[in-house]
Amino acid sequence: MLHILQHSPFHTDFESLLRCVKHGDELLLRQDAVIAALSGTKALDLLLAAPISIYALQEDIEARGLTAQISTGVGKVSYTDFVALTVKHEQHISW
Repeated sequence: MLHILQHSPFHTDFESLLRCVKHGDELLLRQDAVIAALSGTKALDLLLAAPISIYALQEDIEARGLTAQISTGVGKVSYTDFVALTVKHEQHISW
C-alpha cells in the first residue's frame, strides 16, 4: 500500500499512521509533510523504525529550502516517481 502524507508531522496523528503501515508499504511525504524527513527529528525516528520505505517529493523539499537537512534515509523523488509509486500500488491512503 502507498501512504501519502501531506500535512506537517505536527498536524498528523503519527500513532495512527504507524499502526496502519505494514511490512513492504511505502510512504510518500509531500507538501508540508517533508518536514518529517528532517534529520534528527522524532517524526523521522518513528518513520525509520517502521518496516516501510520512505520517500519525499524533491520539489516540495526544494520549495521549503530543506534540501541540506533531509535525512539520507529518505529517498528523494520527482513527480514522475510519484506517479510510478501510485501505479505500483493498487491501494493508496492519504493522511
